Amino acid sequence: MTDAAAQSAIAVTIAGSDSGGGAGIQADIKTFSALGVYGASVITALTAQNTLGVTGIHDVPPAFITQQIEAVYSDLDVAATKIGMLSRPEAILAVASGLDRHQVANVVLDPVMVAASGDRLLVAEAIATLRAELLPRARLITPNLPEAAALLDEPQATSLEEVRAQAERLLALGPKAVLVKGGHSEGPESVDVLMDADGVHEFRGPRINTQNTHGTGCTLSSAIAAGLAKGEDLRTSVQAAKHYLSRALARSDELHIGHGHGPVHHFHAFWS
Repeated sequence: MTDAAAQSAIAVTIAGSDSGGGAGIQADIKTFSALGVYGASVITALTAQNTLGVTGIHDVPPAFITQQIEAVYSDLDVAATKIGMLSRPEAILAVASGLDRHQVANVVLDPVMVAASGDRLLVAEAIATLRAELLPRARLITPNLPEAAALLDEPQATSLEEVRAQAERLLALGPKAVLVKGGHSEGPESVDVLMDADGVHEFRGPRINTQNTHGTGCTLSSAIAAGLAKGEDLRTSVQAAKHYLSRALARSDELHIGHGHGPVHHFHAFWS
């Protein structure tokens, strides 16, 4: 192995495929690539999807999810893993078992439940399995406000104080850290609340006026995983990921993709 190969940062995304290319596996691989990380994938579901919505979901059998996990983790030196769409309990159990077998570290769990279009991506009975099996295995979970409420079976937080309180209750469920994203809140700023053993930290940024928001959650979580794969600490990874996403949102109107909620501009730093 060459020195260059030995230093390659590798991240894996375990998630669903978005046929429209703006979210899911496609957004994750684009993000890894834009941030200088080699990306591999384990596909958990196929979606028929575009900027207007989701018209179909085809779940990958759990045995084949396991086969992909074995192929990837037995060969690649994986430094971080992002987990996204897992629509059914059986898929969640297959992933949890694979994480244990390969002693996977630096797991960033984005508990994807609903697409930006409003289409449900997770069956209701899978929430309890997600809570019990994957939250305790995660270094970080990155729910938005509706997802945090669903994981806790509580009403959605409407104030920063309530967000902090929900982050604390989520932390008690077993993850090492919780980042509750403020994109669904009101006001001129988007405030993400990070809570871990060292306390609470807020990441603030201006709210960007664009309808091209497809894949924002996938992009943020995979950007955090990219930072961890490169050896950055958690807060540095979150700060860098938020900056990357903010720039991708600010430049998203340069893209003209589809007729609905278009994607963020993952390659804003490279495309003229």
